[in-house]
Amino acid sequence: MEKGKLLVIHGGAPTAVMNASLVGVLKAAARQEAITGVLGANGGTGGVLSGKFIDLTTFPKDNLSRLAMTPGSAIGTSRTPLYAPEYERMREVLLANDIRYVLMNGGNGTMDTCGKLAAACAADGILVGGIPKTIDNDIAETDHAPGYGSAARYLAATVSEIAQDLHGLPIHVCIVEAMGRNAGWLAAASALAMEGGYGPDLIYLPERDFDEDAFLADVQEVYRKKGCALVVASEGLHKAGGEPIVEPIFRTDRAVYYGDVSAHLANLVIRRLGIKARSEKPGICGRASFAHQSPVDRMEAEAAGMAAVQMVAGGRSGAMISFNRLQGDNYRIDLNEVPIEKVMMVERKMPRDMISQEGNGVTEKFTKWCMPLLGGPLPSFFHFPER
Repeated sequence: MEKGKLLVIHGGAPTAVMNASLVGVLKAAARQEAITGVLGANGGTGGVLSGKFIDLTTFPKDNLSRLAMTPGSAIGTSRTPLYAPEYERMREVLLANDIRYVLMNGGNGTMDTCGKLAAACAADGILVGGIPKTIDNDIAETDHAPGYGSAARYLAATVSEIAQDLHGLPIHVCIVEAMGRNAGWLAAASALAMEGGYGPDLIYLPERDFDEDAFLADVQEVYRKKGCALVVASEGLHKAGGEPIVEPIFRTDRAVYYGDVSAHLANLVIRRLGIKARSEKPGICGRASFAHQSPVDRMEAEAAGMAAVQMVAGGRSGAMISFNRLQGDNYRIDLNEVPIEKVMMVERKMPRDMISQEGNGVTEKFTKWCMPLLGGPLPSFFHFPER
């Protein structure tokens, strides 16, 4: 293989384990003779376009463990809009800096960029590969993506804690809003809060059209039985025609910044049912939490970074590392390589058999699938039998 530098580019929203993938890259790159140095794009693709790089070759190795435990993106990320001229500019920057290997760590949009950059650089012998990352877990061709397990653990633990409070003073309805544009994987993870004894009574996912009257009837029934109700709703809930239940407050080429879904639903409960209600919106807390970082998620993120280096150093370009879950009672995975064109801008949504027939919860198949990714059981809280 021709010798040259390796460049790591972070794209899109950070996660609790994005830096763990970077650690994997640094560890594996140090073992490859063809890789003469490792650079980090300072601020994602925007950093590439402006030629701003961080030299990671001299990174103190005794700090690797700290980096792996650090949430966010240590080298910076971006959502820079890219068109044909930008890809040509990036190609020129890569050649000018003796960069022969490129790894892009990100979600759907980043994998689309990865595929386009690989095509733009193919004639120059520059090898480009993808490392999956997203809390939404909506990347195609992989069982799950690094970042999801930690965000899932955060939401399940937070909902479990809210449930203890709600059942201690059961006088109102609480609506918790979860991230997830068009896929409900993260909202669904709140079902694992039941491990603590109490959990969500109702879960609404964007894979199903949202029916306002059915929602209010569900809430009314739960409240009648318990004197309270805990609801988890995805930010991407939409009506039968595809229109969001709350008008988006901002849009870009592909991203939609939704309004406050949890507040909207809480107001519905107050106005239509006459029941006290409040909303909670953890938002980016769920993707930035070190306290709830899943050890399984962290280890897998690092392994994905290492595998991606081996992929491009082995001469393979235009592919993404993916996770394949093996059969058996014990959780095990294999790391594979999938052609990037199978991943580019393809959203992976929750399958029908993981969503309850009523559309207001999840099935046991989902909870069994999700539990290993949390990296261990949630706290088991105490409850007096009389309650």
